[in-house]
Amino acid sequence: MPHTIAYIGIGSNLGTPEKNCIEAIEKISSTKNIKIISRSSFYQTEPFGGVQQDWFINSAVKIKTDLLPMNLLSALLNIESVMGRSREEKWGPRLIDLDLLFYDNLILRKKGLTLPHPEIQKRKFVLIPMDEIAENFIHPTLKKTIKTLLQESPDVSVVKKIKSLI
Repeated sequence: MPHTIAYIGIGSNLGTPEKNCIEAIEKISSTKNIKIISRSSFYQTEPFGGVQQDWFINSAVKIKTDLLPMNLLSALLNIESVMGRSREEKWGPRLIDLDLLFYDNLILRKKGLTLPHPEIQKRKFVLIPMDEIAENFIHPTLKKTIKTLLQESPDVSVVKKIKSLI
């Protein structure tokens, strides 16, 4: 099977969020059949969804993989599990959150996986890191670049670049 380009959103706001994100990136990088091509800076971001909690650290990575979408998702969910993620509250605090954002130009609606990830266009904490590594990537269903989606996004939450430990 040929290699596919995919994008993964990374976030954390529990424990030491930046270290959690770094660990997740290392685990993604060491996963068989996944090669990280580029990664964004880290951003401190205001929580989304109205749940009172600490701010997040967010990032995004561009990968090359020959894993099928469901297998890639399984690998990401396994990394979350190994790192100790528990799913308790929608939009709640997270030790680590790995979201499969795009898998090439694939449009997929399957139980447990929707591609592209829904609502990307409404979330600056996803769009800003994505803009850094893939500003000209065209959203498969919206037919707009990441840069255009960021410019048009209704999201007014605070997202600021931070100096990273790595």
